[in-house]
Amino acid sequence: MPEFKALLDGYRRFRLGDYRDQRERYDRLAQGQDPKVMVIACSDSRVDPTRVFDAGPGEMFVLRNIANLVPPFSAISGQSSVAAAVEYAVSGLEVHHIVVFGHGRCGGIAAALAGDFDNPVAGKHVHAWMEFIAPARDSVKAACALSPDIDAQRTLEQASVRLSIDNLRTYPFVAAAEKAGKLKLHGTIFDIAEGALKILDPKTGQFQALPLDL
Repeated sequence: MPEFKALLDGYRRFRLGDYRDQRERYDRLAQGQDPKVMVIACSDSRVDPTRVFDAGPGEMFVLRNIANLVPPFSAISGQSSVAAAVEYAVSGLEVHHIVVFGHGRCGGIAAALAGDFDNPVAGKHVHAWMEFIAPARDSVKAACALSPDIDAQRTLEQASVRLSIDNLRTYPFVAAAEKAGKLKLHGTIFDIAEGALKILDPKTGQFQALPLDL
């Protein structure tokens, strides 16, 4: 099982490479952080938002979970890593932007469509988590039954981003910061195979590809 050794080898390269090259940055970060952007991304190992956005250390406060979901505030009871992270980012760090970062070919979305975790016995924690997106999944499936040409995977990936943004607005501290003009919410989708980034247009509710001069 060489995987952990590979991590240690990676640390050695980092310590002798990037860390040394950016020593002044790390010296400043040792005194504290002041990111202006929070990113809520999927835990999928194939997609790292810091790489996609070419962000340096200290530039983004990142929360990752299955399918980049944010539960509604009404569903929070007891401990919640999502609620705690969002509250800390908005009320503590006072970030200016929250970006919900979805991605193409998401494994969690595919599992939701396939019903892999509909039975809680198969994985009770994943089942409970994916229940947040179950209504959207059912709507997508119903639409596909009427129009088989609809791409269910892509449609639900986009729906998960819209849902998370809507749910963010149910958090009182998020709503207050947005109303005061101190916070903006954004939705994005990154396609792994194409390398394309799509941005959610708040006026139309549609995702538009970010133009590039390649």
